Amino acid sequence: MRRFTILCAGVMGMALASLAGETPALAGTFVYVSNAEDGDISTFTLKPGGELQAGERVKAASIVMPMAVSPDRRFLYAASRSKPFSVHVYAIDPATGALKHQATSPLAESFPYISLDRTGRFLFGASYAAALVSVNAVGADGRVAADPSQVIAVGRNAHSILVDATNKFVYVPTLGTDQIFQFTFDAATGRLASNTPAVAQLKTGVGPRHFVISRDNKFVFVLSELLATVTTLSIDPRTGALTEVSSTAGLPPDSKLNAGAPRGAPNAPPRSLDNDVWAADIHMTPDEKLLYISERTTSSLSGFRVDGASGKVTYVGNTPTEKQPRGFAIDPTGKFLIASGEKSPTISVYAIDGATGALRMLKQYPVGKGANWVEIVGFD
Repeated sequence: MRRFTILCAGVMGMALASLAGETPALAGTFVYVSNAEDGDISTFTLKPGGELQAGERVKAASIVMPMAVSPDRRFLYAASRSKPFSVHVYAIDPATGALKHQATSPLAESFPYISLDRTGRFLFGASYAAALVSVNAVGADGRVAADPSQVIAVGRNAHSILVDATNKFVYVPTLGTDQIFQFTFDAATGRLASNTPAVAQLKTGVGPRHFVISRDNKFVFVLSELLATVTTLSIDPRTGALTEVSSTAGLPPDSKLNAGAPRGAPNAPPRSLDNDVWAADIHMTPDEKLLYISERTTSSLSGFRVDGASGKVTYVGNTPTEKQPRGFAIDPTGKFLIASGEKSPTISVYAIDGATGALRMLKQYPVGKGANWVEIVGFD
């Protein structure tokens, strides 16, 4: 009788949760870290207090690096930068966060950055070495078409590609030409076309790398790899054209680093890069009040406050982190930041102070060799 009572109570609780719109069995937040040198992906469950619970490490391929999550959170995409260049598709179990390999498809080039359009029907890639972008169709089952529907030449050292909130405009920073290529996007056909103007020209030596777009689609925040600045650009809501608003330094005032230069440039004279600025990644908290960047030479993270009305950012501080932090991510609650380091055997979890932007180290966890990219997926 007692067992029956407990069972009934459990069923009633689940029913009430369902009526309230809750899905307790599916609620969870999961962390994925690509380990380039080991060719696999570490999986974790993020607990409410910031603790990570390690899961299975999932095989991918050598030099697995950029990752992206489908808008509906059903699939994780991981690109390999070793030949044959390819993208690996994994189904995400919303209850456990486990990854199940679905398919592997060829890619046009070595891509340091991939992303999807807002419908999840098209995969974009940007190639640093080949100075091009590509578009591949994506099926309802998450599989990526073997042949790209478009391959388009852009400026030197293309380093990222994202579509805006309206799914009408696509931007591509090209580090080697200090430009952001501007495209219109047809979500029905997946076709990119040059916008007018075709590029937004930034100041010489900026080296635009990664960027984020505000949720209201008013601003783009671009990280300079070579200066560790954050440049804010406004988006014309009608045309999608970008206009520079401001630029803010992202290193401590007493930093002794030199301005960097594009790496791997042909015919570049040999010189030491040990003291060059080498910024890598940029992310905002979900409330868009705080923004963070990573800098690899100093192995640090810098924080900024964001003025949502003007788009201007204000530097607030710098925190040591994993060695050579190429990638990091912020969880959907905005409470935690998780950073990886390409030269570190661990990842770090930080608590974010929502009032000051300060980062407080919670704990480090082991990962594979060459950890470089972090994705966090939440189900609530």
